[in-house]
Amino acid sequence: MPGRRSKSEKQDAAKQIRRDPYEVLGVSRNSTDQEIKSAYRKMALKYHPDKNANDPQAADMFKEVTFSYNILADPDKRHQYDTAGFEAVEAESQELELDLSSLGAVNTMFAALFSKLGVPIKTTVSATVLEEALNGVVTIRPLSLGQPLYRKVEKQCAHFYSVSLTEEDVRSGFVCRVKSSDKSKFKLLYFDQEENGGLSLALQEDSGKAGKVTSAGMYFLGFPVYRLDQGANSMASAKDPDTAFFKKLDGFQPCEITELKAGTHVFAVYGDNFFKSASYTIEALCAAPFTEEKEKLRAVEAQILSKRVELSKFESEYREVLQQFTEMTSRYAQEMQAIDELLRKRNEIHASYTVAPPMRRSSGKSKNRSASKDAKEGGQVKEKNQVKDKKSVRERTKKKKWFNIHLKVDKRKPC
Repeated sequence: MPGRRSKSEKQDAAKQIRRDPYEVLGVSRNSTDQEIKSAYRKMALKYHPDKNANDPQAADMFKEVTFSYNILADPDKRHQYDTAGFEAVEAESQELELDLSSLGAVNTMFAALFSKLGVPIKTTVSATVLEEALNGVVTIRPLSLGQPLYRKVEKQCAHFYSVSLTEEDVRSGFVCRVKSSDKSKFKLLYFDQEENGGLSLALQEDSGKAGKVTSAGMYFLGFPVYRLDQGANSMASAKDPDTAFFKKLDGFQPCEITELKAGTHVFAVYGDNFFKSASYTIEALCAAPFTEEKEKLRAVEAQILSKRVELSKFESEYREVLQQFTEMTSRYAQEMQAIDELLRKRNEIHASYTVAPPMRRSSGKSKNRSASKDAKEGGQVKEKNQVKDKKSVRERTKKKKWFNIHLKVDKRKPC
């Protein structure tokens, strides 16, 4: 009977059968981020557990597709894999995206609890929503430029909107923004239209806190606009505050699409709350009246890119100084302990220069007894003195004073 394999042996065997992430997703090594993302979404939809409940091979394939995408979607991990393979990628740090619609009530409750405690929980769009969009069976409502709409979407459901753009709108730039005054979590989605009439997910923006609201936006202004992925390196950042600071701008990456063509475009708002519906306001805007804002955005994002380069250099300097500080602090403690030990030995040597017998120290009890005895004797003396004083006062009052002396006068004799 063959012996049972250890956990490390199982992990080694799993590493040996890992396939190339590019091969798993069916993309080349020169593929863009958008091509990798599109390939992942199609395969994830194909092998999603909701569609293959009783197929263990599909479940394994879904895990492999997700694992591969987590490597190639992260620029740093992708570079590490291209340079040194799987050994350079930490499998334990891979962040999986959860489909809340496929979780039970208990698992959803735990996920919500961890999210409240600050643990980064990444979610993905429901496979049901993506499949309905791909099959072209979703309801699409028109959204006019400059006319905001306020609505409420159920959790893990989506509202679809169509926006018509002219050539002039495209040249001026276009913006689609969504915000929630009650800080609901949601996703803003943009879909490509397939030849068969279906819709495939092309862009996704998760809502983030912005003051007293949560918001998300897509900006098609004709020049490279950047997006900030708040979840980038979130697990590593949660473990180390310094890493959270220095990796804060790692998720600042250019958007895959910088401008749209004239025609009809489809957006959607996906409810991403754990238990309740998400209320939101969506608006589509032509950027023509916002010429000054466009220039300010371009300038600010250029400054952020420069700051990211500076931050990378500063990190190496900071780490070096921090290491020196740690070493100096450790040496400080060691030197203080060594000095105290030398002074103690010096005092012992000083004390050894004597021929007198060691002094006997009186115990605490005897001191207490003597103190109490002295207190009693003092009290007795005080009482005796008080008694003597009282007696002397009484004796003095008994003596006749000169003004109380009765003089006997013989009335018969004249003075």
